[in-house]
Amino acid sequence: SGCWWDGDFSVNCSSRGISAVPEDLPQTALTADFSYNNIKTFTCGRSEDWMLKHLNLSNNLISEVSLTTCRNLPLLETLNLNGNAIQALTLDLPTPQKDGRVDRLLPALKVLSVERNHLSRVPRGLGLLQSLQTLRLSSNGIQQVGLRDFQNCSQLKDIELQNNKITEIHPDAFRDLHKLQVLDLRENALATPLPQLLITLNFFRLEVGLANNAW
Repeated sequence: SGCWWDGDFSVNCSSRGISAVPEDLPQTALTADFSYNNIKTFTCGRSEDWMLKHLNLSNNLISEVSLTTCRNLPLLETLNLNGNAIQALTLDLPTPQKDGRVDRLLPALKVLSVERNHLSRVPRGLGLLQSLQTLRLSSNGIQQVGLRDFQNCSQLKDIELQNNKITEIHPDAFRDLHKLQVLDLRENALATPLPQLLITLNFFRLEVGLANNAW
């Protein structure tokens, strides 16, 4: 594949002109960089577990991503999907195994970054990512934030939604995010002040960005 492997923990496949994630990646790698390639699809359909903690798939040609099959990435902490053409990001519970057990979906994932893509809505099912702390969705085409978009996202500390097309936010969309510290809503299309939304947020420990909206 022309990738560079340091023999220990890191694989660098950046800017290699590859169109798919190589099948022969070492299972012991902790960091894998596939940025700036021509990858159009990404699936986690390997039978054995990867030890990956950090996966960079930014600046490729990926249009759809399903994280449902990613049961073989139990240690993954950061997933970078910035700068693709993603229109749909699917998060559903994995299919039960033969013994009836259902694995948690990416149980260690703390940072999910899907900036500069083509999402028109907040991905559904984010609450399945039970360790998620940072969510970056800036520079997409998201138009509204609904009541259940962040349901069960109890560990979220940082939500970045700047530079979208958001015109409407449900007043209780962030009510149950008790660990939230940063909420960036700059450069959207919010035209009406959000007093009820702001009341539900704890300003003593929360940084909220609202600049460059329609108001």
